[in-house]
Amino acid sequence: MYYGEIKYADIANGPGVRTSLFVSGCTHHCQNCFNEMTWDFHYGEPFTEEVENAIMESLKPDYIKGFTILGGEPMEHSNQIVLAPFVERVRETFPKKSIWCYTGYTFETDVLDRMRKAWPETERLLNCFDVMVDGEFVQELKDITLKFRGSSNQRIIDVKKSLAAGETILWSEDNP
Repeated sequence: MYYGEIKYADIANGPGVRTSLFVSGCTHHCQNCFNEMTWDFHYGEPFTEEVENAIMESLKPDYIKGFTILGGEPMEHSNQIVLAPFVERVRETFPKKSIWCYTGYTFETDVLDRMRKAWPETERLLNCFDVMVDGEFVQELKDITLKFRGSSNQRIIDVKKSLAAGETILWSEDNP
């Protein structure tokens, strides 16, 4: 897997100060994507053990509230294969920090139904994620007033509550 960028003090992709990993590779190709260069699965740098360790080190300070994965598309299967063991390591080492994932796929039909049934990595990732922002960016629905998302079709989903309830439950900043 390759990555395009790592932001070590990101405040745009989840609550608080976070470390954000922008993975490479995406098949959605949304019109006016803010990160079009990451569509290429080989854009940027290889995601090595040294990179993993640097991310782990960046998550140590108390002021870092969590880890966010976006892209590109983290839920592309080739990315899931690499991300699953790493995200499990993050969850095990930092159980109180939130883990967010941005995906252009739809939570119910793509992630829970299709991917979860086909790939064991999806289940492993879901067990680690706290929040998933789902849905492709849609230019016609772009809304710069929305927090943590770019277009009004995208949802901020509380993954743990949704899995426990067997239905999609939206995340609320008032009740994280």
